[in-house]
Amino acid sequence: MPKRLTGTATPAPSLRILSHAASALTLLGLCTLSLPGWAAGFIDDSRANLTLRNYYLDRDYKDDGAKTAAREWAQGFILNMESGFTEGPIGFGLDVRGLLGVQLDSSPERSGTELLPVSARDGRAADEYSRLAPSAKLRFAQTTLKAGDVSIFLPFAFASPSRLLPQTFRGVTLSAKDIEGLTLNTGYIDRINRRDSTNYQAMAIASPNRRFNGAATTSHLAYVGGDYQFSNNLSLRAYHAEVAELYQQDSLAALHTLPLGKGVLTSDLRSFFSREHGSARAGTVDNRNLSALFAYHLGGHTLSLGYMHASGDTATPYISGTELMGMSELTMSSDFLNAKERTWQAIYDYDFSAAGVPGLKSRLRYVRGDNIELAAFAADDRKEREFQMELGYTLQSGPLKNLALLARKSIYRNDFPSGAAFRDENQTRFIVLYTLPIW
Repeated sequence: MPKRLTGTATPAPSLRILSHAASALTLLGLCTLSLPGWAAGFIDDSRANLTLRNYYLDRDYKDDGAKTAAREWAQGFILNMESGFTEGPIGFGLDVRGLLGVQLDSSPERSGTELLPVSARDGRAADEYSRLAPSAKLRFAQTTLKAGDVSIFLPFAFASPSRLLPQTFRGVTLSAKDIEGLTLNTGYIDRINRRDSTNYQAMAIASPNRRFNGAATTSHLAYVGGDYQFSNNLSLRAYHAEVAELYQQDSLAALHTLPLGKGVLTSDLRSFFSREHGSARAGTVDNRNLSALFAYHLGGHTLSLGYMHASGDTATPYISGTELMGMSELTMSSDFLNAKERTWQAIYDYDFSAAGVPGLKSRLRYVRGDNIELAAFAADDRKEREFQMELGYTLQSGPLKNLALLARKSIYRNDFPSGAAFRDENQTRFIVLYTLPIW
């Protein structure tokens, strides 16, 4: 648990950010000094920026649970520094990320939004939490190898972007683009740094509603797969991932665009096939998840309709702290990945640039799941639904150009038994995001 800011001897958050920056710059400088003959590309192609993220999250529970709300407000600072690569057939580089989250408002009665770390002893959120995360990298032709603190945005483990600070991993990743149109990815991950944590932890299977043995951990995640741009209108994706001693998962996807009338029709097909791996510490895993989302784009309007079907004896597994790139990604109050669940959704997006207001966008989304089986509660044929509203605006000019404002609202209801992970709630989020280039 990070130390709380008390007294006058503890550095202020602004000084902590400067400390992170100085440490990172020192690392970059040491690498440059050690490679005087090759340093041109390392320095010339380097870049750095500071992202400021102000985040308010309010869960107003509407059931009979003991906790009536989870409500917190926090400020995040994300310092990203990326070097170029040294000259020569094999180039070396270094990326450094400094992360700081500062509490603006919280209390033990309202903590638990995952914006801030929370003490298990008294339920109090930390006043601040921070970490420095370096990553070494190597490039050969169009192949890049990274080791250290890494981010992965892949179907089976999508690093969650939905809280104050980014969620990252510790491991080694390789991405190769030497074949035109094809991107190959492989990696070995042994720890996860959650979005509300400062330290690396062993990975576990997500287990809302007691789907699996969520206490079981894995030594590593290994994966291989790729994306292929078959044509201008068709891209294909295939991956295999093994979460050692917990589960393994194969994913296939296809994205197709087709000009139709005055607009464009896109078809997004995704599938996940999951089963136990090794000693199956998390318990039985048996799931097939198939989904299709069709969207028609005309001017500033986009209307999307989708369906997702889960079969097998269990829910769809994914790594705790991440998101699965299924049809229900970016829902706010539930994951819609329960056993046997059948999910429908409708989305209406409007880009106001078509009406002469660039930077302003809106979304209405309705998601409904039924036929849900909750084995841990001996319950079946249950239902859930979520209605989302979003409005976002990005400044297009002036001294605060690219300042982004986002408001999100969801209304979620279900008929799950008492004690289930997902509760009836009205949820509100306000986010202010601004990225300041440093060099």
